[in-house]
Amino acid sequence: MFHADTPTPPPGTVIHELTSRIRRLPPSCGPVRLVGVDGHAGSGKSTFAGQLARALGGAPVLRLDDIASHDELFGWTGRLLDQVIEPLRRGETAHYTPYDWRARRFGPPHALPPAAVILLEGVGAGRRALRPHLAQLLWMELPDEESWSRGRSRDGEEQREFWAGWVRAERRHFAEDPSRPFADLLVRQCEKGYEVLSGPAGTIGPDQVITQGDGPSAVC
Repeated sequence: MFHADTPTPPPGTVIHELTSRIRRLPPSCGPVRLVGVDGHAGSGKSTFAGQLARALGGAPVLRLDDIASHDELFGWTGRLLDQVIEPLRRGETAHYTPYDWRARRFGPPHALPPAAVILLEGVGAGRRALRPHLAQLLWMELPDEESWSRGRSRDGEEQREFWAGWVRAERRHFAEDPSRPFADLLVRQCEKGYEVLSGPAGTIGPDQVITQGDGPSAVC
């Protein structure tokens, strides 16, 4: 639920505009407004989802890194539907088992109670099996090669082999099950803050800016 003691984002900022839009959406998964934050690995999804969650008063963030595993980089749909989507759809607390990428095993169950908004963040959050349960789909608008370069720099040389396999898997996933064509909004990181454009699935032209960044000095 939204917390009254969380500061409201300043009017006119991207986050303020976006939180207002999300709060007005009808529930999409039982009592929950499930909002997908998708994009290429390294595109800034986690950072943006964290900021949006705080602006929404501490909305829970379910990170798909906790659902995927070394053996199932993208083959986790059934587990997510069974462990998370179906319980939430019934208005019940979901229980999922987060994956430990270092230990290479799933941990103890983690509870995810229904909330007014839950953010589903990660590569594949907008896949076709999940879209019927989403109130809105956001896509981080950064090209694949640029995103992957950022991700490799972030993770360092020790993850070089993993990234080689990941890029092949991600290319295959989006070729078979693209998310961006179904995004309601495109989120572009700027020098300061973000700008949000109507996405391919939106009702406004895809190149029309609907918010102009977090503050007058924001430049993309």
